[in-house]
Amino acid sequence: MNGNKDIRKKILADGKKRTPEQLSKKYNLSVKEINEILKTSSRKYPKWFYVVLVLAPVIFITLLELLLRATDYGYNTEQWVDAGNGKLIINPEVGRRYFPSGNFTPNTIEDMFDLHKKPNAFRVFVLGGSSAQGYPFNPMGAFSRYIRKRLELVYPESNIEIVNVAMTAVNSYTILDLLPGVLEKEPDLILIYAGHNEYYGALGVGSVESYGTSRALIKLMLYLNKYKITQLTRDAINSIASLLTGENIKSHGTLMSEIAQDKLIPVNSEEFAEGVQQFRENMDEILRLSKERGTPVILGKLVCNLKDQKPFASVETPDYVTAIEAYENAVRELNKGNLKKADSLFVLAKDLDALRFRAPQAMNSIIEELGYKYGAPVVPLDSIFNAASPSGIVGDNLMVDHLHPNLQGYQLMGKSYYDYMHKFGYLPPIERGKIPYEKQDSITVANFVFTRLDSTLGVYYAKLLKSDWPFAEKRRNKFNQSDFMNILNPKDFIDSLAAARIENKVSWVDAHLIAATYHLRRDEIKNYLKYMDVIIYQYPVLKDLDGALRFFYAQNKINLNDYTPRRNGLMALYIGNYRNAIKYLKQAYLSAPDDAGLLYNLAYAFYKNNELDSANVYLNRSLALVPGDKDAIQLKTEIGKKLKNKTLHKTRKYEC
Repeated sequence: MNGNKDIRKKILADGKKRTPEQLSKKYNLSVKEINEILKTSSRKYPKWFYVVLVLAPVIFITLLELLLRATDYGYNTEQWVDAGNGKLIINPEVGRRYFPSGNFTPNTIEDMFDLHKKPNAFRVFVLGGSSAQGYPFNPMGAFSRYIRKRLELVYPESNIEIVNVAMTAVNSYTILDLLPGVLEKEPDLILIYAGHNEYYGALGVGSVESYGTSRALIKLMLYLNKYKITQLTRDAINSIASLLTGENIKSHGTLMSEIAQDKLIPVNSEEFAEGVQQFRENMDEILRLSKERGTPVILGKLVCNLKDQKPFASVETPDYVTAIEAYENAVRELNKGNLKKADSLFVLAKDLDALRFRAPQAMNSIIEELGYKYGAPVVPLDSIFNAASPSGIVGDNLMVDHLHPNLQGYQLMGKSYYDYMHKFGYLPPIERGKIPYEKQDSITVANFVFTRLDSTLGVYYAKLLKSDWPFAEKRRNKFNQSDFMNILNPKDFIDSLAAARIENKVSWVDAHLIAATYHLRRDEIKNYLKYMDVIIYQYPVLKDLDGALRFFYAQNKINLNDYTPRRNGLMALYIGNYRNAIKYLKQAYLSAPDDAGLLYNLAYAFYKNNELDSANVYLNRSLALVPGDKDAIQLKTEIGKKLKNKTLHKTRKYEC
């Protein structure tokens, strides 16, 4: 019976409709025999079949990822990209990992560092949000630029690399996500200033850019965001949603007004606690990972505008006065001279502010606690800023808005971090400082690389920020041309250039080149060189002025007619290249032999090049044209002294 295939097929076919007992009667077989036949219907596959079944989706996803990378789909997900000349820079698109809507991509200040770390390198990474980035004076006004310049001046034989990868509107999730890539680059030190964006920054508990409040889910999504297939999936979902709704929403107001919407988070609410816990857990992991790699970290306590920033949102909170009542009480105590009580009330008003753009004191407590736990120095920036403020309470004297420092504030922040680097021995190990410690700060500030355009840009960005919600009652749907002009109110060429940059009509580097050219055409060589120095400092791959000019000439961005022999000679004179100064100024002299200023500069170039006789010749011609020129008379005296000393030296040589 078992060998009868036809009967077996019929039983197997009927087995789907009848019970074994019914089949037993129909085919005159025992129930046991029927069950044995039915069992054979479960076909057994070989083991390799199940292996293929499991691996097939993995293989498909892997091949799809490779295909998307090969076709350069979407944006680059790598953390670092090649900047040329053996340099790396953080990927300008890496910020898209943290803004799933695609409406905003934060940038960095584009600090470069060597692909292969040099033996004499001292490499420091800076992590955090917009304040760590230097907003609104970034890139040149960031506190990291103070540290870089000071280290360069004090340790000239070390290869200083201060790499600031902070971004606007990001929080501790971004720092945690970037950290492994940072640690791979062998930093000697990491500086962190973060905590203000835990609620409304990307992936924060109150942000419109969010994956929810599950830390495990957020970390999983951050991991998946490094893959192209995630981009493809998100793009498909967004496209379908756009088709169904007929909308393609883009933000037009300031980022601050868009990212929070109207989300209020009262003190001691569930979301308030979630934000605090999120910061604690992320920072704990950041410090643990850094310690495991043997990389020291310095933390900074958070500082904000206490005295001159009213609470954004005042709501009723059990067991507390409202935020605005606390603020008004603080102002009254300040006016009475009760400074300690006023300070406590200003802090309370900030903590009660239900629109959480300023970090609550709980964040500073966590910073202190974790710093102690992991042996990370904590810079008391809040106390330092208060000490540098009238009445001992920080306000508009060091802040441009609710929490971003002005240039003086950023330099104070840089100095404070540097002081702790010095205190705990985190400085270049290969050489001793060339400048006495007590003089370093003033020399650094005097040599700080910053222009009026950088200052104007910072002022204008702050003006725009404060023209929109929550500083203003109503949100702006968008900024029109007339809005920019009314808010910024430019007065002169540099102001107008800054306005054009803010409207994205010109790039940052082109704006500075235009400003440099403007001063060059007015024969204001010092100002021209100042702007070119900013460009070269920002992009060290240009190396020097010659390198920058070759680069811009290749891009058809400079006119060689602007670079006359006279101007070239003055440039060379200012930067100390006296041979070139003599070369170009002599060329200029051929077409302007009666220009007293030109003759003086040529004489000065010969003097600095220690060609005193030639210096005397051209200086005498200058004095013949302008006999009372004080500078020329002074130079004549200096040349006379040098010639006299030279003659005395020769006489003594012959006597010997």
